Amino acid sequence: MEKLWAGRFKKALDKEADDFNSSIHFDSKMYAQDIKGSIAHATMLSVQGIITDEDCKKIVSGLEGILCDIESGKLKFDMEAEDIHMFIEQVLTERIGDTGKKLHTARSRNDQVAVDIRLYLKDETKEIEELIYDLIGAVYEKAKEYKDAIMPGYTHLQRAQPVTFGHHLLAYAMMFKRDVERLEDAVSRMNYSPLGSCALAGTTYNTDREYEAGLLGFKGITQNSIDGVSDRDFCIELMSAYSIIMMHLSRFSEEIILWSSWEFKFIELDDSFTTGSSIMPQKKNPDMAELVRGKTGRVYGNLMAVLTVLKGLPLAYNKDMQEDKEAIFDSVETVKKCLRVFSPLIETMKPLPENMYKAAQNGFINATDLADYLVKKGIAFRAAYKIVGEIVAYCGENGYVLDDLPIEIYKKHSDLFDGDLYEEISLESCVKKRVSAGGTGPESVQCQLENVKKFLKNK
Repeated sequence: MEKLWAGRFKKALDKEADDFNSSIHFDSKMYAQDIKGSIAHATMLSVQGIITDEDCKKIVSGLEGILCDIESGKLKFDMEAEDIHMFIEQVLTERIGDTGKKLHTARSRNDQVAVDIRLYLKDETKEIEELIYDLIGAVYEKAKEYKDAIMPGYTHLQRAQPVTFGHHLLAYAMMFKRDVERLEDAVSRMNYSPLGSCALAGTTYNTDREYEAGLLGFKGITQNSIDGVSDRDFCIELMSAYSIIMMHLSRFSEEIILWSSWEFKFIELDDSFTTGSSIMPQKKNPDMAELVRGKTGRVYGNLMAVLTVLKGLPLAYNKDMQEDKEAIFDSVETVKKCLRVFSPLIETMKPLPENMYKAAQNGFINATDLADYLVKKGIAFRAAYKIVGEIVAYCGENGYVLDDLPIEIYKKHSDLFDGDLYEEISLESCVKKRVSAGGTGPESVQCQLENVKKFLKNK
């Protein structure tokens, strides 16, 4: 296939150099966006009188035919082509003749690829948002079902205070909610068309960039033609948002891995989302969660790769920028795959509330409530803290938990202790008394559930 830029050159491109330079093996992903952008461009050229209406109709019809043939499998990508833009233009010219050569009027591949990748990322990010909504829905349903199941809450991976399993799950719902908002915010900044910037300096033709942007669903145009072709901030911003999504998934995966171990046994994962061992017949491995945790590093690496590519580039376009696509395409696909497996993993996992409760009974996680009991009796918190610390040390040395330590021993540490302390430090009371907004108390958890439900309803 002859290069569209071959007029300047007397020698053909070296085969190795040609393969090295080519991007069609990965940028062919953007064929639909490239055709959409070209249809809008041809329409604008016709409206502005730069090409005739007849030429526009032929070009649009030809492009629609190419799209149909690609999607049906009738037209295969030519891997000898330099990129998807040249492939489509050359096929168009083969099909409709010299009229196809008019399509590239007032346009460069520089602004063409810039608009294609924005369109592609808008489409893909919308799909990612929908997958996150599905995950939030799965977390919501599980949190609602187990909103009263008491478990130990942790800091430093040490048992800290009693919470409910529903409350714990809702923490992830809040993270994923912010992920959706972060994606929407990034897309709002990306939603400007660079088409018409041409190579870097604009064009001598009387184009209407605003009209063209409207046809493509953008809310406006980029205001500087040099920035229009050289900006990849939006890629970095989205890749950062994707990385944060993966970080949240990875943290959740880590807890699922811990919870499903025999040491915790807070949950049992469904057989359809676990694997076995080739030698140990008892094994039930949380491989899906482990893979999500592992793939997080892959998405982080893609972000760092693009940051590194761009950090020393002079304006405007440089071929280095071709390296953005494989990284961001891989991030998009990785995030989607992880989200697709994570929602059903949550939906099918079986919480084991009895085991959670037993774990909560150990570890002195009601110690803060015991200190609060003394504060209510008039002791300063720091003094109460010291007394309870001494009691916890005694229990640890003598095999007691706070719930079954005899009242006589309590009174040796303070005369203010009385029989009512046992009700005060019961796990149920500890949870119920957490009345502050956002806490683990029943009313607060119900409020959190309602907020998540409203968020899902208003998507």
